Order: sequence, then C-alpha cells, then structure tokens
Amino acid sequence: MSSVPSVPPAGPEITHGECRQCGTLIAGLDGRYSCGVCGWVNHHSEGHRPLPRAEDDIDHAVGGSEANRLS
Repeated sequence: MSSVPSVPPAGPEITHGECRQCGTLIAGLDGRYSCGVCGWVNHHSEGHRPLPRAEDDIDHAVGGSEANRLS
C-alpha cells in the first residue's frame, strides 16, 4: 500500500480551540480566533500561516483613492 504525501490545503483551514479568557470552544481560520461569548481575540501573528497580502487578492483595486469608489 503506497502512502499519499500530505498536501496543505489551498485555502484557509477551519481550526478549533479554547478561548483563553472564558474557556468556550471556538472555531477560527488557520489558528486565528475570536470568542463571541466574551470578546477575546488572539493576535494575528499566532496563526498557522502568514496572512495574504492585499496585492495577492485578485479583486484588489490598483491606483489611488479614486480606484476604490463605487459607481
């Protein structure tokens, strides 16, 4: 039986953890959590992978402030 190498997911992964303030079971994206019960939030640097840059977003507007106006 051959083993298939593990490939990391292409998009964000839903992760679960415990709120460090009130103990509620919470879910987040890639290890970034926000508790809906008490409002605790962990720091973005605690995530499992780097956050994407705005420039990597295919919908990111290029240009000055005029580029972000809604028509």
